This record gives sequence, C-alpha cells and structure tokens, in this order.
Amino acid sequence: QVQLVESGGGSVQAGGSLRLSCAASGYIASRYYMAWFRQAPGKEREGVASIDTVDNLRYADSVKGRFTISKDHAKNTLYLQMNNLKPEDTAMYYCAACAADLSAVGCVALSLAEWRYNVWGQGTQVTVSS
Repeated sequence: QVQLVESGGGSVQAGGSLRLSCAASGYIASRYYMAWFRQAPGKEREGVASIDTVDNLRYADSVKGRFTISKDHAKNTLYLQMNNLKPEDTAMYYCAACAADLSAVGCVALSLAEWRYNVWGQGTQVTVSS
C-alpha cells in the first residue's frame, strides 16, 4: 500500500525557516511525480512546488526564491525547505504523488494541479506569526 507521512511543521516567526519531510512507503518515490500543496483556512488547496522523476523543479510564484523542493532517493523522502517565511505561508501542508497505475486521468510532470495527484499524506501544520 502506498503511503506518505509528512513531518516538520511547527510555529515560527516571520523570516524564519522550516524543513518539511515526506516519507514514502510502499513504492519508490523517485519513480513518481511528487509535489507539495498547502491549504489555508477558508481557502482552496494550492500547489506550492513539484518535482519530476529526474529532479526537474517547478514553483508557485508566491514561493519562488524562498522554498526549495528536493528528494533524497536513498531515503525515499521528499523535502520542502522553507526560508524567509511570511504570515501568508500559514497553512496545512500536504505532500502528494501521482501513481500512474492508480490514476484515471494520467500523471503530468511538474503539475501543480491538485486533481493530478492521487496519493496524499495527512498534512503538517505550518504557522507563521508576524
């Protein structure tokens, strides 16, 4: 069974940093398109960063230059390094993967569309105070 488990969330002041981790089990993360999403209260879930199977990257404009997505292939883990955090970054953060064999709509490299991903973690809360 494919599973994703996030960790690393917490509360920081504006300008601070956090690193989120997403441990994958049941499959090899390097073979799947993966991404980080976030959802703030009262808002829709939005794509933050994505990575494909050869480590090409894509970022939402709101986080470019501040966030870095990466994979540790040996540890089967996805990361999101978040620097210079702002209060508007406060949200529940989710990692997601697109497993082609489970997808009815197909996987697209570097997509930031929620509906392209079919495996989700439980989320980790990030709170940034001003």
